[in-house]
Amino acid sequence: MKTSPNPYTGGRPRGINIKKSIRRAFAARIVDPHADGAHPKAPPRIASIDNLRGIAMLLMALDHVRDFVSLVPYDPTDLSQASAGLFLTRWITHFCAPTFVFLAGTSAFLYGKNRTATTRDLRHFLLGRGLLLVLFELSWVNLSWRFDFNGLRLQVVWVLGCSMTALALLLNLPPQVLVGIGLAMVFAHNLADGIGYRDLGGWGWVWAVLHQPRFEITANGFELQVLYPLVPWIGVMLLGYAFGRVYDWDAAPRERFMRRTGLVALALFFTLRLSGLYGDPNPWTPNPRGALYSVFAVFNLEKYPPSLDYLLMTLGAVLLLLPALEPWRGRVAQAVAVFGRVPLFFYLLHLPVVPFTTAIGARVVHLISFAGHGEEQSRADYGPSLLRVYVVWLILVLAMYPLCRWYDDYKRRHVDRLWLAYL
Repeated sequence: MKTSPNPYTGGRPRGINIKKSIRRAFAARIVDPHADGAHPKAPPRIASIDNLRGIAMLLMALDHVRDFVSLVPYDPTDLSQASAGLFLTRWITHFCAPTFVFLAGTSAFLYGKNRTATTRDLRHFLLGRGLLLVLFELSWVNLSWRFDFNGLRLQVVWVLGCSMTALALLLNLPPQVLVGIGLAMVFAHNLADGIGYRDLGGWGWVWAVLHQPRFEITANGFELQVLYPLVPWIGVMLLGYAFGRVYDWDAAPRERFMRRTGLVALALFFTLRLSGLYGDPNPWTPNPRGALYSVFAVFNLEKYPPSLDYLLMTLGAVLLLLPALEPWRGRVAQAVAVFGRVPLFFYLLHLPVVPFTTAIGARVVHLISFAGHGEEQSRADYGPSLLRVYVVWLILVLAMYPLCRWYDDYKRRHVDRLWLAYL
């Protein structure tokens, strides 16, 4: 029997019996993974990807703590009121979602190259994992945010799952076509900013899912929020998948390509943003609070959905950071990489912890510090505090680290267990 060529080196799979492959995989990996006496090894990982994803996970947790730790609703991107510290704390977390989606595409390519024999195998994996992520968003994630099912938010896990599913359906297309589709989605989607879901009548929900965020409360009080429309994010994942091929290159040309592409993306961002020609629905204007806030206004971009300027700024930084993180070593790097190797585990684990513990802590401090004050005054006094945000965030990270390290070790010791690849 001839071995099917690896599709990532240009060959085309022939004669694959998928049912037989599944049965063999089940027998070899689940029923008796070490029947032949060999202990499987985890495929090599790319440290810079793990480290960058780990940094993004930690920043994501910071954003969630910032969102919950105050009793007073506030908008840290409102430059007419927000402090510099609050704005920067929110702004730095803008890099999380693009990093997750882009590197998810890159990881999909590397998974296919290292662990699957055919494009069909990779498609089945991406479909399964994508649908699982959507299921997590509709159940565990939403329950963790609200502790009830009186509302539904479609956020980053939803868009990761849907983008993964879209990638699976497009895998047979040539790489150049995937890049073209990805670039078209990222660069052209702002042309449709003038179309609102209310303009489309009964089909408005489709437009909300594809492009325009939507928030509504039904007659029975059920809240529906579509915060991550699909079109630009699918484009980001397609570009991330195509980017995975860069890791087949030698180190010098690979790093040179990343740096040049990252610098081009940032140069294009500044050109579009400062000129106001195109790229964000809210053109830049100087801020009346002074030079510092005028600079902040340059980087105060639309995230829902991510504008072209937003994606150029964040993905340009991603491409510059990846080669910069290549030589990063030491205990801190190892600790950060742990979070980057188990991102879904960390995400699902920290979600119920953040709103639950911060809500309890806020109310305890509220009762102790503001006893005897009126309710309105007490809530106003217990507004956003950077010190409180960073202390709670540090405690959360330190508490999550042993659990994430345990799960990371478990995955590496049991690489033969196929279900672990989905989590």
